[in-house]
Amino acid sequence: MKKTRILATGDFHGSSFLAEKLAKNAEEEQVDLVIICGDITHFGQECQNVIRPFMQRQKKVLFVPGNHDPINMADFLAEFYGVKNLHGYSITHNNIGIFGCGGAENLGPVNALSEDEMLYTIKKAHKGIENLERKILVTHMHPSNSKVEKLSGFSGSKAIRKAITEHKPELLLCCHIHELEGIEEMIENTKVINVGRSGKIIEF
Repeated sequence: MKKTRILATGDFHGSSFLAEKLAKNAEEEQVDLVIICGDITHFGQECQNVIRPFMQRQKKVLFVPGNHDPINMADFLAEFYGVKNLHGYSITHNNIGIFGCGGAENLGPVNALSEDEMLYTIKKAHKGIENLERKILVTHMHPSNSKVEKLSGFSGSKAIRKAITEHKPELLLCCHIHELEGIEEMIENTKVINVGRSGKIIEF
């Protein structure tokens, strides 16, 4: 079966320049999916041109909101551009189940979730693809007891760590900690990638 090519990225914070650069990369690399791991806007501002460059190149976009993305803004982007907000939802692409949870655990300034809320959201999203063998979990935050947590000093999410154990995704894509973009590790049988602003091309 032909592999799915993914451009995974995040932490735009409203930069249309960055969105345009990444959209050109997506076109050049002939990716099948663009996955954005949150913080698309800066408190909901400057959101107009961060999705459009991908749409102009006819790329399929999936995203979760970050802790700088108000929920109403995420709903607007999904509806206006016809893209998929994975927060609490899932899709199937080439027999790959992709499910997501945005926001940050007890960390604002907006879209802060408790651990229980995050666990519920991930479980709800997973229900749609639970029978699939290959799965990708998309989050904004990194998991607890991860390399990113240890190197950055910023606590990770215990809920996301628990989701790795319970739902066994083959791949976890996150961002949030800009300084450590590109960090990869294995947690149990899940490959965890902090994709960051520069983006990461993944064949899955």
